[in-house]
Amino acid sequence: MTTDTSLALRHLIVVASLLATTYLASAQDAYPKHVVKIIVPVVPGIAAADVLPRIVADKLTGRLGQAFIIENKPGANSNIGAEFVADAAPDGYTLLATPSPPLVTNQYFYSRLNFDPGGFVPVTIIASLPNVLVVNPKDPFGSLPEFIAYAKSNPDKLTYGSPGVGSSPYLAMEWLKHLAGIQITHVPYNGISPIMKDVLAGTIDMTFANTFTVLPQTKAGQMRALGVDSAKRFEDLPNVPAIAETFPGFVVTSWFAIVAPPKTPPQIAETLSSAIAEILKEPDVVAKLRDLSAAGIGNSPSEAAQFIESERERYQRA
Repeated sequence: MTTDTSLALRHLIVVASLLATTYLASAQDAYPKHVVKIIVPVVPGIAAADVLPRIVADKLTGRLGQAFIIENKPGANSNIGAEFVADAAPDGYTLLATPSPPLVTNQYFYSRLNFDPGGFVPVTIIASLPNVLVVNPKDPFGSLPEFIAYAKSNPDKLTYGSPGVGSSPYLAMEWLKHLAGIQITHVPYNGISPIMKDVLAGTIDMTFANTFTVLPQTKAGQMRALGVDSAKRFEDLPNVPAIAETFPGFVVTSWFAIVAPPKTPPQIAETLSSAIAEILKEPDVVAKLRDLSAAGIGNSPSEAAQFIESERERYQRA
């Protein structure tokens, strides 16, 4: 082989390699190429679990150049929506925007799940927000100690609502019952909206609900707030104590994640995570989250994975 021929061959190899690299980079950069569906496993309405994904989806549409649409698939404490996404193609075009139960606690309350909670590919944790223990103002107690004293004197007389076994409101109340040594009857519902209506009507006595959901009613005197489940008091309800002030370590703050089907390429998760992190910094989004009483997070896929695993370990020990 002549020197000229050898140099030409090497040149062709280098060019081919560069073209291949460029093609692969372009293929990755091209995501998304068409509509992306975000499954939200709760009923549409006032809950932060439905509102937060809609804020993110709207901004992703503008930022990534393709439509991100929300599809609600509620039921079985978010398991139905999670199962749907677990069975979807791992191509980034079906995502799950979910509260924590199907990723963390449902496996401890359901004898069988049709998906592996640890199989999803984490994208990011969108945000977190505290829950408030609220009661009908006609109930004969005005503080957390008075409520506990009343419940001890009247076992199983009081009722509380939750979106289902394993949900954050359920976990918060069951943990509080255990710590306080009280008995209260659980009434499961399909979503937070009917719970709110029944607390307002006095059909049930109480619930834990996101601050965003209950703040207007508590400020209007339609509900009485007894405590928040965050480590510290919530700034918009400064006179309402953190339950941790009475029971140290009591923290059941709600958080919301976006995950992708098992085996989704990490490049897709990184693309989405980076875009969402930037979205959560936009002033109008910061303002919307503030209106929801939520704190934006927007961490990386690896950080989200570590956080979710730490939550699994925390509840497993509880």
